[in-house]
Amino acid sequence: MSDVVAIPVHQRTIALVGLMGVGKSTVGRRLARRLNLPFADGDVEIEAAAHMSVSDIFGQLGEPEFRAGEARVMKRLLLGPRLILATGGGAILNPDTRDLMKARATTVWMRADLDVVAQRVQRRDTRPLLRGRDPVEALRAMAEVRYPLYATADVVVDVAGGGHADAVEAIVCGLEAFGAVETTR
Repeated sequence: MSDVVAIPVHQRTIALVGLMGVGKSTVGRRLARRLNLPFADGDVEIEAAAHMSVSDIFGQLGEPEFRAGEARVMKRLLLGPRLILATGGGAILNPDTRDLMKARATTVWMRADLDVVAQRVQRRDTRPLLRGRDPVEALRAMAEVRYPLYATADVVVDVAGGGHADAVEAIVCGLEAFGAVETTR
């Protein structure tokens, strides 16, 4: 990925990273409205490209094929026009995707307590990586691998303490401090 041209911080996509259930999609939509930028949900884009749901991709093709498709979609989105991007929780595992995010995006780690995330993800049975597993243990195993990667994000925001509006506000403040957006107040 060394042929990827880095772009100035204030022109970069804003990529939300973090475990499933932290609110990347919901907060991302609100953040996009606040910053007047387009929004893309990585999982929705993967489903559109594959003409299958994430669950079906995992069930019929397996996680490796899902991850390959995810990497292709992330590349397309990260090389495209500036937007707010809700990445899948595991997108950051791919080294090429990480390199693209470093060059083309301002990354925001939406961090939340594992118990809070576990409560959120148990509300729906649409998470293939949690099926048949204890959610807290599964999330803890994911966190062990992913947190060191998430920790390299440009902005880190704790999002479990309040509502979506609070998360948007905290992210905007972090982005302003980082120089990724103009002051919006």
